[in-house]
Order: sequence, then C-alpha cells, then structure tokens
Amino acid sequence: MSSSALPDFQRFRPLRSNAEVRSQNAETRLDGSEFVYPMFVINGENRREPVPSMPGIARLSVDEAMAEAETALTVGINRFLFFGIPDEKDATGSKAWSPEEAVQRTVSELRKGFPEALAITDVCMCEYTDHGHCGKLTENSEVDNDATLPLLASAAVSHADAGAQVVAPSAMMDGQVAAIRTALDDAGHRDVKILGYSAKYASAFYGPFRDAADSTPSFGDRRSYQMATSQRVEAMNEIEADIAEGADYIMVKPALAYLDVITHAKAQFPERPLYAYNVSGEFSMIHAAAENGWIDLKNTVLEVLLSIKRAGADNIISYFSIDATRWIKGDSQ
Repeated sequence: MSSSALPDFQRFRPLRSNAEVRSQNAETRLDGSEFVYPMFVINGENRREPVPSMPGIARLSVDEAMAEAETALTVGINRFLFFGIPDEKDATGSKAWSPEEAVQRTVSELRKGFPEALAITDVCMCEYTDHGHCGKLTENSEVDNDATLPLLASAAVSHADAGAQVVAPSAMMDGQVAAIRTALDDAGHRDVKILGYSAKYASAFYGPFRDAADSTPSFGDRRSYQMATSQRVEAMNEIEADIAEGADYIMVKPALAYLDVITHAKAQFPERPLYAYNVSGEFSMIHAAAENGWIDLKNTVLEVLLSIKRAGADNIISYFSIDATRWIKGDSQ
C-alpha cells in the first residue's frame, strides 16, 4: 500500500516534516518555568570554589550566590534550592541551625535583594556532621531516627526564621515531615511550605554531590534509611506518609533511573505538585560524555529534561537550569 492510500490516522511523517510542524505538534514542552536551581553555599566572602566533578558548578559564598541568583533571575529562573557547607562540623551537626551559617544568611540576602525569588532550603544533617550521616548516631554508630527529628526541626525553623518560604527535609527519617510541621507551626511559620524528599533512593548517582557538599559518610553507607533502588510500591507508601504528615509538595530523587516512579507518583497523587531531582551524577555523566565528543551537550540535556517532564514531573531541580533555559529561549526565538 502506498503512503497516499493510508488513512489520515496512519500518516505520521507529515507531523514531523519540519521544525515548525514538529513544534506545533509537540505534546510536551519545556519553558524553563518548571526549573529549580540548586546551589552550594559556604561562609566567607568572594569565595567561588569550583567542584571538579561538576563542570561549571562551584561552592559559593553569600555574595557570589547572590550574583549567581541574579544571573538565574535574568533568564527567568526564580526558584533556588540551597545546600550549606559549614567550616566546622560536629557529631550532631549543630551548625545546621545556626543563624550565622551560609544557608540562613543566603536566604536572608536573597529575600532582601530579590523579593520575587523563592528560597527552598535543604534540611539534613549530612553536610554538618563530622561522620557524614544524616542524623545523630547511637552508641553503636547507627543513625538514631527519633533523636534526629528535633535536630531537623531546629534547622527547618532557623531557615524559616531567615525567610525561607519552603523547607525540604532530605534525611529520610521516619516522621521528619510531621516533626518539622509541628515545629514550624509552633514558631509562627504556618505559611512556610514543606517539600518532602518523599522517594529518595540510595542511589549511585550522588557521588559528585558528596564531593560538592563534603558529605561522604566516614563509614558505612545510607542504605539503612534511604530507599532501596528496587522499590516502587514502597515509594508510593513513602509519599503517602509524607502527605499525611503535612507535606505540601513531593519529590522523586534521582530522576533518570526513576522515570517510572515519577509517572506512578503523578498518577497516584495528582493533587500534589511533584518535583523530580535531576541529580549530580546525571549532570556530570552528561558533561563527561559531551566533553569526550560522544554526545551533543545541548540536545542531550534538553532531551533528558523533557523526558523528566513527560514522565509527570511538575518541577525539575537541575544544575542545568540556567543553560537549559537559555537554550529553550534561543530555540523559541
């Protein structure tokens, strides 16, 4: 049968004939408004410390973070996720709730300098503990779930005091969302939202992040509290629990190896905005392949981000946010 004899519903090539037609028929689009830009912030001034395993990414002092935020805002990104790295660490991560630390000062400066920006803060202990685990340890060197909850709550309240509009607990402690919600409400921060790292997997894709945040565990790993990579039904249960405890938004982390989890989460919890974290390992391996000439950086990045959105993500946390938004705008002009 010739192509001209095919019924209209079987004629696909005309839908792909040129760039304008392909654009008109696009089922999924990226426009940059769904991006959240993560930053690593440190103490001091005029400090921009490149992360070797993450091309183009650096640890930034508050003044440098403000410059980076201004660049992002210029291209249309107004949401930021902050991770703090202190100068000193201890067994309980006590710098996490200090008002003088980098996250708190960065949030305060962002809110004053760029009132249109949204500050999201990561709430965890791994960057602040001298052992690199996400909570307080027992005498047997196991993470003490219940003893960690008030520490996470204290950190979240300190972020809210500084002006954070959203706090994002990532420690994967049972009951962390409920503990933080109660603490925020008691401190008068009822309007501060919670983004739960609801389905956070014990992934191999976090290596470059641990370099950037100086958060590699000094012993063992995090499999006793982060989710096993084999689990999907458990991820839905984790999300349901976070929502029941008061999470306003939910997250799947990482993104690329868990597109099926993103799709199931969006289908099962359509009423909750869903974030997907395009993590450091995903970022770095794309850069590595591009630097070797094996793939085209721009087209690969946009394809990856589009796949995450197509899977069901409403919002994408990505280190590619600034470049991707520029590319999207350039393609649309």
